[in-house]
Amino acid sequence: MGDDQAIVVDVKRMRLRYAGTCARCTTALASGTTADYHRASKTVTCVECPPGAASTADTGQDAARATNDPPVVPEPAPAPVDLPPPPTLAVADGHGGASAAVEYQRRHDSRQERVLTNHPRIGRFLLAVFDDPQSTRAWSVGAEGERMLGEMLASLAGDSLRVLNDRRIPRTKANIDHLVVCPSGIFVVDAKRYRNSRPELRVEGGLIRPRTELLYVGGRDRTTLVNGMLKQVALVRTALADRPEVPVRGVLCFVDADWPLIGGSFTVDDVAVVWPKKLKTILTQPDGLHPDQIADLQWRLHESFPRHSQGLPHQ
Repeated sequence: MGDDQAIVVDVKRMRLRYAGTCARCTTALASGTTADYHRASKTVTCVECPPGAASTADTGQDAARATNDPPVVPEPAPAPVDLPPPPTLAVADGHGGASAAVEYQRRHDSRQERVLTNHPRIGRFLLAVFDDPQSTRAWSVGAEGERMLGEMLASLAGDSLRVLNDRRIPRTKANIDHLVVCPSGIFVVDAKRYRNSRPELRVEGGLIRPRTELLYVGGRDRTTLVNGMLKQVALVRTALADRPEVPVRGVLCFVDADWPLIGGSFTVDDVAVVWPKKLKTILTQPDGLHPDQIADLQWRLHESFPRHSQGLPHQ
């Protein structure tokens, strides 16, 4: 390996997570600035500083010689900046279904307290006889589906496939179930648990009317799930606006659904509709992203969509 090639390998261009100082020109570099990180010396340099560039002190000394002025004594070179290692995340960060489980428990406890307060004599009897309403139980069912899919994704996770579970969308009460970064790009995954219900694609129009793709589950129109996924994909693309070359795809993964023996998966407005094993096949396809790029994208998505610190409900 030649000297030039060794230098390329030793230097990584990255966005700084901590402020630093250029080891060549001593310019202060703020957090988030794109700079070159030198692994061997653990120093950073400006992107604009070419290798071997003369410092301002050297330039001043040359000018002094040209005018026969006393030479300018250069200031001592700045000591190498000992940067802390960049922060890292587990290959599978967060817990699938955590916020949904908290929301279910909140609604369940609120109902119990309300019934016992309003019916002090027969409240316990009513709670024993009548279950939570469907709107409350749906949170428990959804949380279990997210947990099951999160465990499957965790079994695939490694340096070449990283997962973020249960991510909060800032300034909203909504969340993203799963974000997966793998060699073929980023997948925004929404876990859905519709027991014994078959997802299907229905197409309306096409000749006289505009062609419209609809998602039906168990005979009911669930196209709103596709619209919600498209919004999540748009948010992720906005968070990575400086990386337009990285593909971002939306996936609705139905757990415990009634899938046919042959075929079954389809797309609705570029959103894939699949089951867990099919999703596994999609995510494990080899492609272009390197493990270092995957780790960096996972961290950037974590900064844009942090894990739930509190049990906020999601949509």
